Amino acid sequence: MTKAYIKKVAVLGAGVMGAQIAAQLTNANVQTFLFDLPAKEGPLNGIVDNALKRLTKLKPAPFMSKTKPSLISPANYETDLAKLGECDLIIEAIAERLDWKEDLYQKIAPYVKDTAILASNTSGLSIESLAGVLPENLRPRFCGIHFFNPPRYMKLVELIANQQTETSVLNHLESFLVTTLGKGVIHAKDTPNFIANRVGVFAMLAVIHHAEQFDLAFDDVDALTGPLLGRPKSATYRLADVVGLDTLGHVVNTMADNLPNDPWHKFYTVPAFITALVEQGACGQKSGAGIYKKQGKQINVLDAKTGEYKPAQGQVTPEVLAILKIKNPQEKFAALRASEHKQAQFVWATLRDLFLYAAYHLQDIASTARDVDLALRWGFGWKLGPFETWQLADWQAIAGFINEDVAAGKAMANVALPKWVAALSAGPFNGEGAYSPANEQFEPRSSLPVYQRQLFPESVLGEKYDCGATVFESDAVRVWTPDNAVLVIGFKTKGNTINMGVLDGLSQAISLAESDYQGLVIWNPNGPNFSYGADLKMVAADVQAGHFEAVDNVLETFQNVSMQLRYCSVPTVAAVRGMVLGGGCELSMHCDKVVAAAETYVGLVEAGVGILPAGGGTKEFARRAAQKATHNDLDKHLADAFSVIAMAKVSGSALEAVELGYLRDSDVIVFNSDEILHVAMAQVKAMSESAYRPPLPTLIPVGGIASIANRKLMLVNMLEGQFISAHDNVIGEHIANVLCGGEIDKASLVDEKWLLRLEREGFISLLKCEKTLARIEHTLTTGKALRN
Repeated sequence: MTKAYIKKVAVLGAGVMGAQIAAQLTNANVQTFLFDLPAKEGPLNGIVDNALKRLTKLKPAPFMSKTKPSLISPANYETDLAKLGECDLIIEAIAERLDWKEDLYQKIAPYVKDTAILASNTSGLSIESLAGVLPENLRPRFCGIHFFNPPRYMKLVELIANQQTETSVLNHLESFLVTTLGKGVIHAKDTPNFIANRVGVFAMLAVIHHAEQFDLAFDDVDALTGPLLGRPKSATYRLADVVGLDTLGHVVNTMADNLPNDPWHKFYTVPAFITALVEQGACGQKSGAGIYKKQGKQINVLDAKTGEYKPAQGQVTPEVLAILKIKNPQEKFAALRASEHKQAQFVWATLRDLFLYAAYHLQDIASTARDVDLALRWGFGWKLGPFETWQLADWQAIAGFINEDVAAGKAMANVALPKWVAALSAGPFNGEGAYSPANEQFEPRSSLPVYQRQLFPESVLGEKYDCGATVFESDAVRVWTPDNAVLVIGFKTKGNTINMGVLDGLSQAISLAESDYQGLVIWNPNGPNFSYGADLKMVAADVQAGHFEAVDNVLETFQNVSMQLRYCSVPTVAAVRGMVLGGGCELSMHCDKVVAAAETYVGLVEAGVGILPAGGGTKEFARRAAQKATHNDLDKHLADAFSVIAMAKVSGSALEAVELGYLRDSDVIVFNSDEILHVAMAQVKAMSESAYRPPLPTLIPVGGIASIANRKLMLVNMLEGQFISAHDNVIGEHIANVLCGGEIDKASLVDEKWLLRLEREGFISLLKCEKTLARIEHTLTTGKALRN
């Protein structure tokens, strides 16, 4: 197949998944048609129209911006089939009925153009069976494309070929999914429920089975099988509620119906209590009740013995908690197996059976152990997959434990570990790649060009990437170069917080970049978040001692580094993802450009801890408001900026960060967070090759006394309406004073130093308030904001 640019996409089916897939396509600026049946009453596209309305109310939000829903084009199968001829990709996402899909395929086939890709978003139906009902000419361009729910937030997409699918079709679609939609693609074999659901749902069934065996309460099980095992807080039973108890039953039934000879077949059933809940309409979170039920602020859990709900507590005994917190995996697993406590025995049993199941079925469902582990990470939110966990815990020792338990009749199935397990001395991961039982070798990652953009992709055990040459390193930062052209600085602090070490490192890096490199990129490999902001501990001690002059010096240092970034003689670019808060936001706002992952949550949150942005953030909003202003509307732009800062608004996406003013229209949004460093370096080089010159300092027109008065009036109204506290009002007044340039005449011209001085004065004045100190102490103690 000739490679073609995917410009337009049609999604067939406006149900929960189809509509959300269309939303994610539209988030990425892909022109999208959303099809469904013609409505029997009212407008023909009424079914799609209603689906889009429901999407705007969903939480978490499927759309990255409120402007996106209107960009989806509603369509129906009666009058709009000709539009399919415009589409480069058609994703079928109707109900899991082979006969319904066959009928739809026959209806659309005459309209699918010769170069278009057709894919089914089935979660478990055989792709070969679906291909069999297609016209012969469509089969080479047909495959399975399994998004996980919710499609915006879940990274995993499984691709499943039929026997005739062209490799070029899969490669082209994979590249589109990875870069345009930001997904992690795993190629699965055409087996029931593919990889993630096959193994992940079995893991849930193993937990349910052993919970009954050891007579453990639902909330205790979730306390044991959540973060303590490196899995999400939803753990097992709460996850079942989130997925939907009826949906879980459907996935389990798919395994039961299509895997009759599987050694674990008798366990492919949901327990009677789940069936009873579904029959009562208690399907989980979507129906308001399931295994858990929220009543007011209280989370209650079903008592399996009484059938009544009781307050959820979820307790792990101290003995077992101590075992699960052992850092050395080998010691932890040995202690789990040796313990006689039923909670420890339960955890070991669930992991043992998961390891056995994953090893036994690996060759049938996936190409390598890496595929299974990444599928579970991206599809179920596990920190480590089953094979990584096993290898870290001592591959051969755990294999021996499993064999002993199988021989003793303790395992869920009486099967031996496959021969390849014993053949590997250390496990299925090493420096060469991940083990493939079918090919009996370790295999590296895909060599598709799209993956060359991922300089540091999410790794599994044994994988190492070129970390470049270190230029200098301290306790706070590492400064390095990947190519001797661009300098990169990364923070090493917890949460990538900004302390004096980080500021000193940044200042040095800027000077080095100016003298020896094309430019500087700020990119933090330490965790999924760019930065939680300035380290409050940096000033807390000085505040408590009353050393406000020292605090002023710290603030001035921060501001100086921000201004260094702005006026550096070479380009500066911030590559950001995840949380970009407080000081982290301020640093990024002073770079020439920001390259932001689509899922970036940006905010100046200082008001929440009783202070105001004083690393240049408030000044920067004043400057940007002046840039946007035309004629006599500066106050309007200042009002928008004030609302953002005073309410400590955090964007729900990078797109929303542009709307709030944290990012500029000229900043770059990348959907795959693993690509931001590559794109940031390219931006530096492009600016450098374009004879880059730093911006010239300019005077800034400010709102002055009149704008401050308007902001105070807004605060009074909010205070009287009890929307803010008296201290929020005090903070707001200080923010207004800085943002509007102080008590000077309207339209006065000031320089950046003027506004930076006001920032420092306002910050220190707020630090002298007892309620601000209480907010800071509360945040340092709990990690949460206090509204006093």
